[in-house]
Amino acid sequence: MSDGILTEIDAGVGLVTLDRPDRHNAFDDALIRSLTAAFSAMERDSSVRVVVLGSRGGSFCAGADLNWMKRAAGYGPEETRRDTLDLAAMLRAACEMSKPVVARVQGPAYGGGVGLIAACDIAIATYDAQFALSEVKLGIIPAVISPYVIGAIGARRARRYMLTAERFSAAEAYRIGLVHEIVPGEAELDEALGEIVDALLGNGPAALGECKALIRAVENRPVGDELVEETAERIGRVRASAEAREGMAAFLEKRKPSWLRGQ
Repeated sequence: MSDGILTEIDAGVGLVTLDRPDRHNAFDDALIRSLTAAFSAMERDSSVRVVVLGSRGGSFCAGADLNWMKRAAGYGPEETRRDTLDLAAMLRAACEMSKPVVARVQGPAYGGGVGLIAACDIAIATYDAQFALSEVKLGIIPAVISPYVIGAIGARRARRYMLTAERFSAAEAYRIGLVHEIVPGEAELDEALGEIVDALLGNGPAALGECKALIRAVENRPVGDELVEETAERIGRVRASAEAREGMAAFLEKRKPSWLRGQ
């Protein structure tokens, strides 16, 4: 695929790779549109059950591309709004995909790159990866990425790193919940990634999508009659599905479910 993105589908895994290593895989308007198109294509492709987001080169994603920032400095309100909504659409496409999205973080991530990691369901990073929410250094704010970053690390921790713009380590990213696992190097990164992907592929594809939708629906809501009724409705609907019937039958009959046959 053009505009800085490589895509591949291999044994149920959709690979989306940022391919601008000479620009530290930084975003520009073309790359953002390509990412949105790639995520949408993976969502539509029934052969894809898990999506892995990675990058080529030494950086995961350095945030906004400097040349794009220079162009954007001269934009009027409507052009700025359009660019902002394009970025928002890309992050939302990653976050709301019905399939699990795993970030393979092999190097530094800054600004929007942190937001992209936070929009993924699972993130694994190498020990030497670094992170920063650096927008305020430029006199701007991390507005579009904020829902995902705050959802990942919480408002209190977001206050520190959004306000100071300081860099923090992979160990700190793990501690605050931005990444789920850290490993020594890229060989170990691929090994850990393989284990996560295998675990995901072992689960019901429709159930994974329903589970992601459940988390979005329940997050930050108080437990009351409305939420209790909604969760009961969700499990009732899913339990009656063909996939659930197959999964339960396979468990009781001590056999692999249909989505694992041939593996």
